Amino acid sequence: MPKKRISTFESHIHVYRAMERMTQQELADKVGVSRQTIIQLERNRYNPSLLIAYDIASVFEVPIEQLFTFTSLV
Repeated sequence: MPKKRISTFESHIHVYRAMERMTQQELADKVGVSRQTIIQLERNRYNPSLLIAYDIASVFEVPIEQLFTFTSLV
């Protein structure tokens, strides 16, 4: 039986948001999502769609890879 893959996902949105002195609500408004979505992303409880990840990266003018870290453990 193949081993089950365990993956971890970590968001760095809060770091970029703090550097820009931006509130969660301001980021949510720019991206077009709710403040609750931003909260869940920052707490690593929600994996964003590629479109949301792209929109957030565009707000901060950084590559998606700088905002999100994905690690796969076997």
